[in-house]
Amino acid sequence: MANVSTLNTVGAGFDAVAPDVSGPRGRRPRPAISRRNIMLYGTLFVAALYYLLPLYVMVVTSLKGMPEVRMGNIFSPPMEITFEPWVKAWSEACTGLNCDGLSRGFWNSVRILVPSVVVSIFVASVSGYSLANWRFKGSELFFSILIIGAFIPYQVMIYPVVIALRELGIYGTLTGLVIVHTIFGMPILTLLFRNYFSSLPAELFKAARIDGAGFWQIYLRIMLPMSLPIFVVAMIIQITGIWNDFLFGVVFTRPDTYPMTVQLNNIVNSVQGVKEYNVNMAATLLTGAVPLIVYFVSGRLFVRGIAAGAVKG
Repeated sequence: MANVSTLNTVGAGFDAVAPDVSGPRGRRPRPAISRRNIMLYGTLFVAALYYLLPLYVMVVTSLKGMPEVRMGNIFSPPMEITFEPWVKAWSEACTGLNCDGLSRGFWNSVRILVPSVVVSIFVASVSGYSLANWRFKGSELFFSILIIGAFIPYQVMIYPVVIALRELGIYGTLTGLVIVHTIFGMPILTLLFRNYFSSLPAELFKAARIDGAGFWQIYLRIMLPMSLPIFVVAMIIQITGIWNDFLFGVVFTRPDTYPMTVQLNNIVNSVQGVKEYNVNMAATLLTGAVPLIVYFVSGRLFVRGIAAGAVKG
C-alpha cells in the first residue's frame, strides 16, 4: 500500500509540472500564397518586365543582321547570331565625314571621366569632412550656399560658363569640360560626405584631437578607412552623371572632342545611307556598358553608403 501511495504522489507531482502541450501561441504565420503577396510580387514582376523588355529588344536586335531585322519580329531571338553590328558601331559607323564609330568618343569620355571623378570626390570629401568636424566662421553660410547650388538647374548656368571658359581660352577643350563636371558635381557630393562624416561617432574625432592629431592626420588615418561606402556612392553618382551626360558634352566641346553620348546621338540620327537599327542598338549598349558595370560591381556598397549618408542633415 505504501508503494502504491508513493506512486500516486509521484504521478500527481509529474502531472503538476508537465508542460502545456495544448498548442503554439502567438500570431499565426501568414500563408506563402495570399492576396497581399500576389499583389506585391505581381507588381514587382510587371515593373521588372517594363524595364527589361526594352533591354531584351536591344540585345537581340544588335545580334541580328539587317535582312533579319527587316522581317519585323523584334521580339524573336536571332536565327543567326552576328557581332558585325557591334564591330561596326565601335569602329566603322559614320557621323558626317568621320567613320571611326564610337571609339573616338569612348576615349574622349575616359579622358573626361577620370580627372573629373578624382578631383571632385577628393575636394568634396575634404569639404564635407571640414563642415562636419571642423567648425569655422561662416561654415553654416557656406553649407547653405552649397545646398542651393546643388539644386540650381544646370541650364541656367550654361551661358555664363560658356563666357567664362571662352575668356580662359579653354572653351571646346576636354580641360574645360573636366572643370565644368568637377564644379557642378561638388555641391551634392559635399552634402553627402558632410552627412556621412556627421554620422560617424564624434568620440573618434575628439580622441584623435586629444592625442594631438591634426586636420590631415585625422582625415587620412581615421575618416578615410571608415568611409568606403560613401566613396563608392560618390563614385557611382559621378561616373553615371558624367558618362551619361549629353548637354554639357554637346555645348562645351567640338566634333574632335565629343564624348561618347554625343557621338552616339550623331550615329543614331545620321541621315546618310540606310538606317541600320542593329548598329544603333549595339552602339547604345556599348555607350551604357560602363556605368552599368560599375553599378553592378559595387551596388551593395552603394545602398549602404547612400543610407548612411542620409542619417543626419
